[in-house]
Amino acid sequence: MINCPTEIAIEVKNVSYNFNKIKAVDGLSLDIPAGISFGLLGPNGAGKTTLIRLIVGLLKPKSGNISLLGHSISRKTSHLIGYMPQLHSLYLELSVMDNLNFFASIYGLNNSKKRNQRVEEVIKLVDLWERRKDPVQNLSGGMRQRVSLACAIVHNPPLLLLDEPTVGLDPELRVTFWKYFASLNEQGTTIIISSHTMDDAAHCNQLAFIRQGKVIAQGIPLEIKQATGKTDSTLEDAFLYFIHREDKIDG
Repeated sequence: MINCPTEIAIEVKNVSYNFNKIKAVDGLSLDIPAGISFGLLGPNGAGKTTLIRLIVGLLKPKSGNISLLGHSISRKTSHLIGYMPQLHSLYLELSVMDNLNFFASIYGLNNSKKRNQRVEEVIKLVDLWERRKDPVQNLSGGMRQRVSLACAIVHNPPLLLLDEPTVGLDPELRVTFWKYFASLNEQGTTIIISSHTMDDAAHCNQLAFIRQGKVIAQGIPLEIKQATGKTDSTLEDAFLYFIHREDKIDG
């Protein structure tokens, strides 16, 4: 493992979780530094979504512990988190603006003036201002993805967990999102992004490769690529390298 900065936003210690006989997360330990974009990379079924749901508190570990900004997970820590699930949890019959106002209220933005200002801000950020009065059910899949992201960030949480956030987005909007994520990092927000695409990985400050519920590599993208011993390695090459190394160890 590559050393991390001392200030840790999320600490995962020996966490396991299984669905019946299937081990989704297997004794996983991970320290995520504060104020960066951290990528959880791996194929479908690697355990990324389960890990995010454990961090959010939707699932309880069968063993091990998770802390958020030094606090154990509880209802009192829910306001610290913005969560964008892989499958959105929007109210389809409500408009874009109504969804944002609802989630803003749930997260404690009770001052109507400040709430309206923030809702307008995030709707414009995701480029849906012209569709703000439309029911979500009338939007395309990519547009719904944008609304889901807006709902996750509306309360300015210090921890933002995004499960496959760029799926369905056009390249121009992806660039806009990554610029916004970088600005959030500058303000101290910690962002955890689950993905199986190396394009997303290249934008992250640090990465963890996950396979079969375990971390097989962690560090900054450049160091992970250099670990292969080849000067021209890509992140795809690095992932295959660590998979083969783990197979040899297991064998």
